[in-house]
Amino acid sequence: MTKRDYYQVLEIERRASPEEIKKAYRRMALQYHPDRNRGDKEAEEKFKEAAEAYEVLSDPQKRDLYDRFGHAGLQQTGFTGFRNFDDIFSSFGDIFEEFFGFGARSTRGSRVRQGADLRQDIEIDFLDAAFGRELEVEVTKHEVCEKCHGAGMRGGAKPSVCSTCGGRGQVTRSQGFFSISTTCPTCRGSGAVITDPCPACRGLGRTLRTKRLSLKIPAGVETGSRLRLPGEGEPSEGGGSPGDLYVFIHVADHETFQRHGDDVVIEVPLPYTLATLGGQIEIPTLEGTEMLDIPRGTQPGHQFRVHGKGIPHLRGRGRGDLIAVVYVEVPRKLTGEQESLLRQLADWEGTAVAPKKSRLFSRSK
Repeated sequence: MTKRDYYQVLEIERRASPEEIKKAYRRMALQYHPDRNRGDKEAEEKFKEAAEAYEVLSDPQKRDLYDRFGHAGLQQTGFTGFRNFDDIFSSFGDIFEEFFGFGARSTRGSRVRQGADLRQDIEIDFLDAAFGRELEVEVTKHEVCEKCHGAGMRGGAKPSVCSTCGGRGQVTRSQGFFSISTTCPTCRGSGAVITDPCPACRGLGRTLRTKRLSLKIPAGVETGSRLRLPGEGEPSEGGGSPGDLYVFIHVADHETFQRHGDDVVIEVPLPYTLATLGGQIEIPTLEGTEMLDIPRGTQPGHQFRVHGKGIPHLRGRGRGDLIAVVYVEVPRKLTGEQESLLRQLADWEGTAVAPKKSRLFSRSK
């Protein structure tokens, strides 16, 4: 079936602002809400069509793809629309709460939610970030209670029917034309309450524990890189799948190397004689040392690029480069012979000055 243009669905112009898009969707949601149009299949389809249009046009990235490539451009995002009302109310729960003043989940029952995701920040060494390593991290999180296996009740005990909702798990509230069901605040949708809680978890069904996890750091990560450990987040209260753990990487500074993308930059001091006459100098790399050829007359600030000696590419083969930036070292102390030779050179160049007396000072006198 050919999909209608999303701007036509919401009856707005293509240059509509986010506020105008939200206002248009609110109007459509009020008009075609299933609790106001029970049994009306056409209204149900328009309600889902408006939700799909709002999902795309309220997201800047999806809207940009749609504006440029139409419905085909959304295929790369994985968005295929909504299957049913539960999907819509789950995605736009906060929107409906804003529209109607309280939650507006469908009367078709509450959905089992995935456990919450967790975040862990770690700092790793510069070289570990470059070449990767495996390490252990400690995370404190809730886990299913081993004594009651998540039931929250003492062994052999049974839950009681919730007196607030009568075991239905939902309560119904009316506002204007609407009769909207929401999750029961007492039993949280389960329809039952615990009267004899587990002593280990105090009826929560989960306990707080510290767990050691093995983490594989891939070569080439940098500060801000995020690693995902599926299933290592918080457990689900409704028996669904646990959340995920996201580990954020912070790379410590190195005293020698600086990272610029996948290139590594180092500063190399050159004796003035080597800069003038040329030769070789040993420089540090991520994997040891290497000899660098210095041409005659090398100037301060010159950059030498050593290919393939930088950071491995995180997503792909190959590595960045090592960039050696040279500067000329001026000796602070000279032997008598060194000073004599330098004065001979200065005489030859016509730049000699008397010891401890500058030419500029002589001119001012």
